[in-house]
Amino acid sequence: MARSSYPVVLAVVVAFLIACVAGSTFIEENPIRQVVTDGLRELEVSVLQAIGNSRHALTFARFAHRYGKSYETVEQMKLRFDVFRQNLRMIRSHNKKGLSYTLAVNEFTDMTWEEFQKHRLGAAQNCSATTKGNLKLTNVVVPETKDWREAGIVSPVKNQGHCGSCWTFSTTGALEAAYSQAFGKGISLSEQQLVDCAGDFNNFGCNGGLPSQAFEYVKYNGGLDTEQAYPYTGVDGECKYKSQNVGVQVLHSVNITLGAEGELKYAVGTVRPVSVAFEVVDGFRHYNGGVYTSNNCGSTPMDVNHAVLAVGYGVENGIPYWLIKNSWGADWGVDGYFKMERGKNMCGVATCASYPVVR
Repeated sequence: MARSSYPVVLAVVVAFLIACVAGSTFIEENPIRQVVTDGLRELEVSVLQAIGNSRHALTFARFAHRYGKSYETVEQMKLRFDVFRQNLRMIRSHNKKGLSYTLAVNEFTDMTWEEFQKHRLGAAQNCSATTKGNLKLTNVVVPETKDWREAGIVSPVKNQGHCGSCWTFSTTGALEAAYSQAFGKGISLSEQQLVDCAGDFNNFGCNGGLPSQAFEYVKYNGGLDTEQAYPYTGVDGECKYKSQNVGVQVLHSVNITLGAEGELKYAVGTVRPVSVAFEVVDGFRHYNGGVYTSNNCGSTPMDVNHAVLAVGYGVENGIPYWLIKNSWGADWGVDGYFKMERGKNMCGVATCASYPVVR
């Protein structure tokens, strides 16, 4: 296609992206034969003009419509289509294997693994705090299954955006649950304060950090502001903490002994949700349901690159699992949650676990 025609094609694509009605659906298993609105059909035609006529091109058009994707140039569209096509092959190949979990197209399907790592994961962290745990076990009966959402203390799923600040969302998730359990009401706490202000405790803003170190920051700083007082921007910034806006304070935190899933089950089952971290490897970003397991991730403290919140556990189709709240939005996974195989320290899920005690 001649360069002079690029703006025309792009204008058509953008126009029809806006024109497509919200009621149209994306079904990636059989993208060609869906009955769709005229607007989406015209969008498909426009995309085919830009990247060629193929079944995957139509799937890509539906993907762009569903997730509101826009591309500045035809060259960029072609690049994203190539990435999308490679990820789609991987998703379909995985699902044919009949394993314990499935993958699906989502908002990340036009991103390379390297791009995803840069924008959604932190650098690998050293969980030295859990080398020796300080959890005190008692004779209390640990339930066979647990889901703290049923108690109403788990706050809504949030979205970290294009910032490797997962550790702050794991931290606030644990603090919000502890606050709700202690005081009988919900609260939303500031991730941005942690991004901007917790660097002296070996955290690195959008480049990663650890909840155990964030709890120490909140303890010695005097508290954590509310979300309303210190809203999330998703970029590194200057510290703007003001003590009069504190929503919660930390008395101390409890660390689970490195790799001790029995201790983690005790804490999740009898205390409340626990911050955990694990190693995300390519493929996990497309998780769609079932119990996630992997032979490619590690289990050592130096491997973890994503912090989340364990809110329960159970057994599905004979496979023990952890129920975990993520920070990639409620549209990801199963309403923003996933299940991770339990009992094998899968991907290091029990190497970096801790929870706060609040006041």
